[in-house]
Amino acid sequence: MTGVRPTRIVVYGVLLAFAAFYLMPIYVLLVTSLKGFAEVNLATMWRPPSNLSFDSFAKAFESLAPNLENSIKLAIPATLLSALLGSMNGYVLSKWRFRGSDALFTAVLFGMFIPYQSILIPLVQTLQQINRVANLLHVPAALSGIVPGYGSIAGLVLVHVVYGIPITTLIFRNYYATVPSELVEAARIDGAGFFGIYRWIMFPISMPGFVVVLIWQFTSIWNEFLFAVTVTNNPSAQPITVALNNLAGSFIVEWNVQMAGALLAALPTLLVYILLGRFFIRGLLAGALKG
Repeated sequence: MTGVRPTRIVVYGVLLAFAAFYLMPIYVLLVTSLKGFAEVNLATMWRPPSNLSFDSFAKAFESLAPNLENSIKLAIPATLLSALLGSMNGYVLSKWRFRGSDALFTAVLFGMFIPYQSILIPLVQTLQQINRVANLLHVPAALSGIVPGYGSIAGLVLVHVVYGIPITTLIFRNYYATVPSELVEAARIDGAGFFGIYRWIMFPISMPGFVVVLIWQFTSIWNEFLFAVTVTNNPSAQPITVALNNLAGSFIVEWNVQMAGALLAALPTLLVYILLGRFFIRGLLAGALKG
């Protein structure tokens, strides 16, 4: 034991040093956001605030509150829909094999490697075409909010659902591959069909996979900026990442307000990992990302 303790001390010391280095930006964000504007200075950014001030948080929240609501309306449905579709795709591609299924799976995975920037123009044109079709069909104003067109939250939800299908399909296919095929065969013998097997067998045992996908997708969608700033040309529909970028003034940058806004914008994903991080690790260990 005496020979092990020094080694552990060194290992823990190295880990603590890396953790402190990793948390340095968070420290700067926090101490800057707690300072008044007159105290913010690049030369003294490491110093704690002489007087605690929460005015920057109040001002940032006042500016970001509408966009925070938009991000919630965006992230929750987009996460749930992409997870459900990925689950169905993984179920089909792992347990209902058919001719060309491997080629189809490869084609789906190819979507993971398409850069966002390369599809922005056709993406915007497609969403604008959806708007034109909705206008031709005379969609009532009460239903216009659910039309996934250009400039709307619904359109941004559609974009993230489609772009999330490759990664969610990969995760669920690898997870379902670990499920014994005998369960599916037994259900078929008992008369269960495609949806019956999914509803009563695959879905109940796929909670670890759903936890991984939900956390992954929620974090990615909440923090995404490029689609958000491109698709939502209407300021009233922009998510919090775009509004956070707009906090910077044209002539004066209130760094304390921007730092407070950054912390507020990061708080939901931080809470997700704090509250559900252990389930995320369990999902990984259960096979959600194996294969």
